[in-house]
Amino acid sequence: MNTSANGLAEVFADAGVDGFVHAREVGVENGPEVCHQADDQVVLASVFKIPVAVAYAAEVAAGRLDETERTRVTSRYRIGGIGTAGCADDVEMSWRDLALFMMTMSDNAATDVVFHRVGQAAVDEVLANLGLHRTRIMGCCEDLFASMTADLAMSMQEAEDVLGAPTWEVVEKLSIVDPARTTSSTPREITTLLDAIWTDRAAAPEACEQVRRIMAQQIWPHRLGSGFPSDVQIAAKTGTLPSVRNEAGVVTYPDGRSYAVAVFTRAQALEPRQPAVDAVIGRAGRLAVDHLRSTS
Repeated sequence: MNTSANGLAEVFADAGVDGFVHAREVGVENGPEVCHQADDQVVLASVFKIPVAVAYAAEVAAGRLDETERTRVTSRYRIGGIGTAGCADDVEMSWRDLALFMMTMSDNAATDVVFHRVGQAAVDEVLANLGLHRTRIMGCCEDLFASMTADLAMSMQEAEDVLGAPTWEVVEKLSIVDPARTTSSTPREITTLLDAIWTDRAAAPEACEQVRRIMAQQIWPHRLGSGFPSDVQIAAKTGTLPSVRNEAGVVTYPDGRSYAVAVFTRAQALEPRQPAVDAVIGRAGRLAVDHLRSTS
């Protein structure tokens, strides 16, 4: 059964965003869903790191990657400015710690090192095995930032300076905010992926468990988590680009029922800090889950 939760359109309008939502109860086949533009193609931003994490964990589970082995994050990967991407010096870490940084704080450098180790084909295989044909991963963070500099005909430093206070004239040139030209998916396909991770179908059970454990340690509470009480467990991944704020994850209630929720937004303003937009992700997620819990 497909339904649209009452109030979703209104909360998005109040926050000044276009919103896209899909929610479903984990492990319930053909159960109730909440849909609000759920099949529209949306920019993933860092939500793309979820299938990368699955591909990484699958390599570990298959014995093809020793997660305790250490590798070096060099200046090549210093983009994004958080975690190892913001370090002034080269960093040496284990693969499992890089995967942790990739998911918990959205470290772009850690993501790219892991992505280059497992390879595009392994990430694509995760999606193909689950029939996620509308989910398209076009390289890693390095590739996305390279497209930005090409679109603006600027160096990386010049582009970062311009995007510190972006204008619509600049943003509209960027392929990274156009789902037809960049890494993208649909809210429905992302909850399908989450459901597969939580039911051990996305990879080997030990791989899925590792992804669930890492996602539960995400440090950002201001989006999806802001809509739920403290006794509800949140395991999720954010995504942010100019005008784009997203989060997708699984919320688990004390009664043991879990819900996969994907909320994607496109703002009508470009301020770098938009707390109302961050908060509407939590409100939309809560509306969707409340609707599911009231109907099943």
